[in-house]
Amino acid sequence: MARQIALFEAPLTTRGVADIVRTEGVAGLPSATRLADDAHYQEVVCRSALNHTKGMPFRWTLNPYRGCTHACQYCFARRYQTQLEMGVGDQFSSYIFVKRNVAEQLARELARPAWRPELVAVGTATDPYQPIEGRYRLTRTCLAHLDAANTPIGLVTKGPMVVRDTDILARMSQRGLATVYVSVPTVDAVWERLEPGTAPPIQRLRAVRHLLDAGVRAGVLMSPLVPGFTTHPSRIEATLAAMADMGVPLLGGNVLHLQDGSRDHFLHFLETEAPHLREKYARLYVAKYPDPSYTAQVKGILAALRARYANRRTPGEDVRRKTDWIDDEL
Repeated sequence: MARQIALFEAPLTTRGVADIVRTEGVAGLPSATRLADDAHYQEVVCRSALNHTKGMPFRWTLNPYRGCTHACQYCFARRYQTQLEMGVGDQFSSYIFVKRNVAEQLARELARPAWRPELVAVGTATDPYQPIEGRYRLTRTCLAHLDAANTPIGLVTKGPMVVRDTDILARMSQRGLATVYVSVPTVDAVWERLEPGTAPPIQRLRAVRHLLDAGVRAGVLMSPLVPGFTTHPSRIEATLAAMADMGVPLLGGNVLHLQDGSRDHFLHFLETEAPHLREKYARLYVAKYPDPSYTAQVKGILAALRARYANRRTPGEDVRRKTDWIDDEL
């Protein structure tokens, strides 16, 4: 029998979502609207906008949405969907939870006497500029509140829609309050297999160029570099060359790490897309992080090529050196 909804039922929270899904499955969600992108969107209310975190270079995070239609196969945020009693696979990218009151809640939290402006990381567990942001504009409204409260941010996105908010981000950048990291792990065609719901990498690089021209502190994050997919020197070099052509800086890069539910999903992805890599992944990822010697080698290649494209003398690291991993170009 279908669940009866009370006339004055309390707004749905993420905890309420977990309770419904546990007993009735996703079909029990009361108003998950299916849009043209084939994803379902469920509005929820949040009790807090800022989330406290430990063990990171920042203490506060802000995520206007849960789930993400970018559907990146490696996304570590997939594991958070289990908190809603949902799967880390397709349900992560096909059921998106919209925190409809997040901006109002953020304004209240920033206005508290106890709040002291410190770095807020925006987009740590979802992309704040996934397509639905064009409809709800939650990220933009949150940025306006953070700007008014003189609160510094570091924002990570794969969404070119970020250029829509150039005005706010430029204003914050002028006061040293904003850095935008646009994720472009590779410009190689392999990106479509790893990030099926994202915009093309060149479009993302154009977004960075637009932000820089407007005075926004922005650059590229080449993360994650995925073993066997994007770690070959030729692919790293192609990405750096594209960045150099557009005059956009590299702000950082790191090798893929796998943990909890996101690990299970990615290994399942390998079964169908690159089964020959399963055994190598089992050796490389005994734990959450890959073998340190492998990480050091990939970072060494990135550093050497980065120096080359920055018109500096290439350091002693030989970018031609290869292992079976780095030589394994899909």
